[in-house]
Amino acid sequence: MDWIDLRSDTLTLPTEKMRAAMAAAELGDDVYGEDPTINRLQELAAARMGKEAALFVASGTMGNLAAVLAHCGRGDEVIMGNNAHTYIYEAGGISALGGVHPFTIPNQPDGTLLKHDIKHAIREDNPHFPISKLLILENTHNRCGGVSLSRAYMLEAAQIAREGGLAIHLDGARIFNAAVDHHVPVVDLVDMVDSVTFCLSKGLCAPVGSVLCSSQEFIEKAHRVRKQLGGGMRQAGVLAAAGIVALEEMVDRLGEDHQRAEALAAGLREVPGLLLDKRSPNTNMVYVEIEGNQGVTAQECAAKLKEKGILVGITGSRHFRMVCHYWIRDEHIPAVLNAFKNALSK
Repeated sequence: MDWIDLRSDTLTLPTEKMRAAMAAAELGDDVYGEDPTINRLQELAAARMGKEAALFVASGTMGNLAAVLAHCGRGDEVIMGNNAHTYIYEAGGISALGGVHPFTIPNQPDGTLLKHDIKHAIREDNPHFPISKLLILENTHNRCGGVSLSRAYMLEAAQIAREGGLAIHLDGARIFNAAVDHHVPVVDLVDMVDSVTFCLSKGLCAPVGSVLCSSQEFIEKAHRVRKQLGGGMRQAGVLAAAGIVALEEMVDRLGEDHQRAEALAAGLREVPGLLLDKRSPNTNMVYVEIEGNQGVTAQECAAKLKEKGILVGITGSRHFRMVCHYWIRDEHIPAVLNAFKNALSK
């Protein structure tokens, strides 16, 4: 069966050009700094983000963890949203491995943190308190429906952090989606932060990897942390080759995913028994809820969709997340809509 897999853009497969680049990649030992393909990817990523240097890592979680551990020492405190990926989905790594204390404040429905909340979360200098060292922002914001944060907001949040003596890290797993959403160069959404991690393996279609970008001095610290985390990958240029293709060819087409998400949301809006959720659609994500009077759970509905070759992400007892990506085509949208109609028909 040819699946229509909407569970996540992490499920993308590498393109044929990526596979060819991987097969032909020039390799060396990256632990010695001698893999030319990784070096090229890091230079390309740093240039795209307007930073001095970059570090190829195995995952976004590793990139965020390495960043926090390079910014903070044991007992220091990181301020972030209560729906932040780093707080919810990264296994408590900053605390378990770094002894870093998280201070969470509420994410607003649009993914932002209130400026008032950021300001009042910054600790005063008191030996009883942990030291506030870092603010983490997330763009696009996964748990808030894939919403993107504007440059204006990023600048305002960064200014408050600077005034409080904090560094700023951006979990930019889907930062290129945010840039496409706001019709700005990606550097406009990251030039106010000290470090940024972005993923190659989501909408950009590479099979593995993320990149952490920052100053040369910071990346040298993060490189040591990556080694401690077991992230020295030797001849990993075979992976970096796909990342180069991702940056050179896959960014400009992300708008197609956003358009398909809009078409999917428009169709789902007309399906009896469904309600769009989390201000959907946002970038490439659509969240939808089954009305309570339908008497159908998300698990039951998803099982019926699976019978039609359609996979969706279950995010609650009556909730779904659907993510459009390179392998979702225009002709898939009507099939998904029809499957939902049939699944909810009484």
